[in-house]
Amino acid sequence: MDNSQSYWRENLRLIFISLTIWFVVSFGFGILLVEPLNEIRLGGYKLGFWFAQQGSIYTFVGLIFWYSHKMNQLDKKYKVEEES
Repeated sequence: MDNSQSYWRENLRLIFISLTIWFVVSFGFGILLVEPLNEIRLGGYKLGFWFAQQGSIYTFVGLIFWYSHKMNQLDKKYKVEEES
């Protein structure tokens, strides 16, 4: 397998991980598991409500930074870094 195929395969793996986390947090915690999560309180708010309103946003921002960091590592590994 050549480098471009390996690079793309690892990139798709990162995308799949990001989409899975995004789905679990937004749909799973914010919609499907909202009732059980509402039994737990975070800063005075029900956890299910918090995930639907704030937690998913924090998770998405975190995913952006994580994906950027991992792609920079991947670019260095396959020597396809952007020049400054």
